[in-house]
Amino acid sequence: MVSAAGMLALNPDTHAGGLTGEAIDASRYDGQSDDPLEVAGKLHAMMPSSVRVLDVGCGTGSVTLIANRDRNNDVVAIEPDAERAAIARSRGLIVHNGILNDTFMAGHERFDVVMSSDVLEHTPAPAEFLGAMIRAAKPGGLILLSVPNVAHWTVRLNLLVGRFDYQAVGIMDATHLRWFTEKSLKALLDHQHLTMLEMSQTAGFTLPIYVGGRARHIPGTLRNAVIKAGTKALPLLFGCQHVVKARTPA
Repeated sequence: MVSAAGMLALNPDTHAGGLTGEAIDASRYDGQSDDPLEVAGKLHAMMPSSVRVLDVGCGTGSVTLIANRDRNNDVVAIEPDAERAAIARSRGLIVHNGILNDTFMAGHERFDVVMSSDVLEHTPAPAEFLGAMIRAAKPGGLILLSVPNVAHWTVRLNLLVGRFDYQAVGIMDATHLRWFTEKSLKALLDHQHLTMLEMSQTAGFTLPIYVGGRARHIPGTLRNAVIKAGTKALPLLFGCQHVVKARTPA
């Protein structure tokens, strides 16, 4: 029997077998945008300067680098996938190929900021994962994280017509094990005694339906303007991800 801690060590890409008609690309989320309405840009706006940062599940390091750009931070990252960890290292990041656990923390002091971008939804035990992040942070430290918004209009529309189709990327990524709305995410944070400081939603300009569906025929500038307006007016309907800044108990 695999323990919850052991399950966290599994590469989430292995969860997608048989759910899509294509192979899962380990670097599919590389090349993140620094647009202030997207996840890396929002994390950058939330990130303090001159602090020690731990990024849990850094992937290829694309978000890590943008989030800490010009912040003069001391950054350490963890990534369970060897291929993604190697790419992140090639970009100058200090990356531990493994998981966040007591063994890792035995060799590190607690961090001012612990961040995790679009990782929580891949874990079978989100509360346990978030608890490990909290224990890695200093008392009164910051937790920065993002998760997909399962209440996005595309998911709602597909459910209305009886569809729940997995994809290789996006909100319906076949490697997702958990799903979050604003309410359920806030409930999880409350359960872990985190104090919410800020929450906002991303635009998701590169979602498959926008760049690969009928919307691809709309000029990019116009398409993005409509997405931006929708996200601003109805963030819980048009927002692609929830991005959170929270404080750990003192």
